[in-house]
Amino acid sequence: MKLWLVRHGQTQANVDGLYSGISETSLTEQGVAQAVAVGSMLGQVAFEKVLCSELGRARHTTHLILQQRQIPVVTEARLNEMNFGDWEMRHHRDLQRLDAENYAAWCNDWQNVIPKNGEGFQIFSQRVSEFARALSSQTEAENILIVSHQGVLSLLIATLLNMPSASLWHFIIEQGAWSYIEIRDGFTTLRTLNNRAIYSPQP
Repeated sequence: MKLWLVRHGQTQANVDGLYSGISETSLTEQGVAQAVAVGSMLGQVAFEKVLCSELGRARHTTHLILQQRQIPVVTEARLNEMNFGDWEMRHHRDLQRLDAENYAAWCNDWQNVIPKNGEGFQIFSQRVSEFARALSSQTEAENILIVSHQGVLSLLIATLLNMPSASLWHFIIEQGAWSYIEIRDGFTTLRTLNNRAIYSPQP
């Protein structure tokens, strides 16, 4: 099985430096161009299945990647970005001023401290792990496109490679690029990360 991982295109919240976990934020003009470009890069991949975050920026990116290709898209809640609760759509400078104590505690212990009304890393990690286990049981699809978010995809890669959840920081997922994981006989290989080349199937 081959997993093709794509982060949604640039959003206005990305440009503004805001925490936009579950908040809806539109793709910028550059984000649209990034998604279209990835569609061209992966145009020769015969996807049998497409799994996408429920959030609009991921669904829009998926639509732009697939264009006129008639492939069913399944929205998957476990691919949604982490919920930052009361910190959603806020800049870290605002949080340092308005919620200084809680924000400092989270920065010092992000795996255990939970943003107020947010999800927290432990729950987030659990649902991504559940998704990874579900993927491992897939047998009917050879090529699966997954369109999601920085945190989800980084953690998914670490999880599939049997690395500790904190290892997600080793995998920075860039916009306008694609990554590729292969799973054979229960063994996972990260074939490429943040590739911007046009994929051409091996003869």
